[in-house]
Amino acid sequence: MMARVTLLYFASLRDAAGTGSETVEADGDLAALYAEARGRHGFALPRERLRVAVDGEFARWTDAVRDGAEVAFIPPVSGG
Repeated sequence: MMARVTLLYFASLRDAAGTGSETVEADGDLAALYAEARGRHGFALPRERLRVAVDGEFARWTDAVRDGAEVAFIPPVSGG
């Protein structure tokens, strides 16, 4: 079953996507959702370098996509 989710992008992912968020139709798990977004936007970062959060809580890549969820892909943060 397809779920409608809002994707949030930060830092280099936002730059590559050209937007901070978008709404997409998806099914499967969060790993598949990132793979689809990566293919669409050409993200350089592999999934292993990111954290994923659903509705403000860190999640596992194997968690299923839920209808109405807000999914954030969070790249490593640099700074000092």
